[in-house]
Amino acid sequence: MKKVPTTRREFLRDTGVLAAAAAAGPQLLGKTKAFAQTANGKLGIGVIGCGGRARSHMDTLEKIKEEGAAIEIVAVCDVYRPRMEASAEKHQAKGYMDHRELLADPNVDIAAVITPDHLHAYQALDALKAEKHVYCEKPITHWRQFEVTRELNKAVKKSDRVFQVGAQGMSDPAWKKMKELVRQGLIGQPIHAECGYFRVGDWGERGMPVDDPEAKPGPDLNWDAFLGDSPPRPYDVSRFFRWRMYEDYSGGPATDLFPHSLSPVVDILGVSMPELVVATGGKFRYEEREVPDTFNMLIDYPEKITVAVLGTQGNDYVAMGNRGAPGRIPVIRGWEGSLTVQGEEVVFIPAEGSKKEAQRFPAEAVGDTKLHWKNLLDCIQNGARPNNPMDLAYHVQTALQMGVLGLRQGKVARFDALEEKILV
Repeated sequence: MKKVPTTRREFLRDTGVLAAAAAAGPQLLGKTKAFAQTANGKLGIGVIGCGGRARSHMDTLEKIKEEGAAIEIVAVCDVYRPRMEASAEKHQAKGYMDHRELLADPNVDIAAVITPDHLHAYQALDALKAEKHVYCEKPITHWRQFEVTRELNKAVKKSDRVFQVGAQGMSDPAWKKMKELVRQGLIGQPIHAECGYFRVGDWGERGMPVDDPEAKPGPDLNWDAFLGDSPPRPYDVSRFFRWRMYEDYSGGPATDLFPHSLSPVVDILGVSMPELVVATGGKFRYEEREVPDTFNMLIDYPEKITVAVLGTQGNDYVAMGNRGAPGRIPVIRGWEGSLTVQGEEVVFIPAEGSKKEAQRFPAEAVGDTKLHWKNLLDCIQNGARPNNPMDLAYHVQTALQMGVLGLRQGKVARFDALEEKILV
């Protein structure tokens, strides 16, 4: 099996071909191509990855189908054959061990990329090249893959396909209401925001069980395909099944959890790329892992706004409450007041000296994976902008990558907007 590109030169060579092929059809809202339906008149979904998160997605898709959506899981893929075969049998779908074979299946209209972090962008690029709509789980790239993040953003811009990033909380109407209120000037000039994510869990044996301690590379486990562009390593059963503990494949809470928290804040504020990022943290509870369990970062934007993102996996208390996940409810501060969510309401709290009155606005629904998938399906039909588009994810992931790189080197990370690159 041919391995995914392992060098920057190979990657830029392959994506250069993709960019040239896609240039003829730039993505314009309301002008996506009509999808090619499967023989039974339904949108065919191919799921790349059959791990725990992917299985949850597939169960959600089956529920959406039961509710009347014209969709069908037609193909599944995993580099570990037992997982692939179990999902293929459960959903009566074709099974593949190579994601490119799944993408070549003409019955696949939507590719769901739900694999380890470091594989997301390459598989999403292949999906765009195959002219599939894409649901790509967060984070869109690994912490060391800024150049790949940038190239994926360019590829999506040139594509006529809908691209939804899987931070499902972005389909929560509370954030849309907060964004509307900020645009209307309710809080005045934005100046500060805070968010974060708190949970208990080490992603060790309890969080990511080893399916088979005796599993070995071979026809039923493609170790090279799993490694992708990560550093070459001898096969290790823990690395394969518990990959979130290792920095080659994961970034810990910064890139795994913070996309949920930071994405709505960046969208509400409408900020551009960060100016600088500082981060602190480390392994303060779980020593068996390589990635931090505690991570905190401050992001300064050129719009003169600071965003604080706080979190630990050593404690799950969330002072600001919980809206569908153990994420800290955002607080958006402006010169004239602040916005947050309390229960099922968006709340405006006037600042000292403001002449505005406190206000409350209803926000009953809570964003979840089902709503996020339905949003993607709606966008495919009507050409609308998805709730978590690639350009937003590019801004979010760049800030998070800056935080990880800064912490690893003990430095302040800065963004060169002219050259579009991270400086540490």
